[in-house]
Amino acid sequence: MMLSVAQRAGKPHYPWLVFLHGFSGDGHEWHEIGERLPDYPALYVDLPGHGGSADVVVSGFADVSNLLTKTLLSYNILDYWLVGYSLGGRIAMYHATRGPAGLRGLVVEGGHPGLQSEPEREARRQSDARWASRFRNEPLEVVFNDWYQQPVFASLNDVQRHDLIALRSQNQGQSLAAMLQATSLGEQDDLRAALGERDYPFYYVYGEKDARFGAIAAELNAQRHVIPHAGHNAHRENPDAFAACLAQILRLRIKDTP
Repeated sequence: MMLSVAQRAGKPHYPWLVFLHGFSGDGHEWHEIGERLPDYPALYVDLPGHGGSADVVVSGFADVSNLLTKTLLSYNILDYWLVGYSLGGRIAMYHATRGPAGLRGLVVEGGHPGLQSEPEREARRQSDARWASRFRNEPLEVVFNDWYQQPVFASLNDVQRHDLIALRSQNQGQSLAAMLQATSLGEQDDLRAALGERDYPFYYVYGEKDARFGAIAAELNAQRHVIPHAGHNAHRENPDAFAACLAQILRLRIKDTP
């Protein structure tokens, strides 16, 4: 079993950009960013429970990481950067800390490195179980209307919120519920120590209106970049600035590579 992907060719000898989307999205979310970086070959991954991978069921982060490894090897991707948003950022961090071959660098947008106490993790597991029950049993339009009222999405205006609800409601509720619980923040290791011992560059990107993840970024041993005029989903809300930021990161690293 492998993950469903879309790919785009780039110039020879440039590292791949492997894009991982957020919860209830799919690989298409990253196309606008990838198209602004045409020199780099791109792989847009559909995570389990999403898009073309909607029927892929996993039991946790290790399963997702193993599937990602198999998928990359099937495309002979041996030199790459991981770029992940939110859930995709959490998966990217987990995968990076497993020591995968070929990883050139890590760019995370608004991803949580992990809760630091068991009471916090248990509370999150319970919260995600309640959301999962709603995804299984209620119309997705109703659930997502409430989902996008959460404080982390406070920067969205009514039009942006309406557009996201319509887009996300095309998913399969059962598949989303299964993935939400399998990769709950309550099931995730605290990755801070492992990320601190890394041997690859780590960049953390967040929107200037995203106070929660701006605070989380300050806790991490990573180079931080702020995207102006954007909240939690910075690459969607300000794609020009996000793509320019990513291009700058890649230019600097390629310049520094022997």
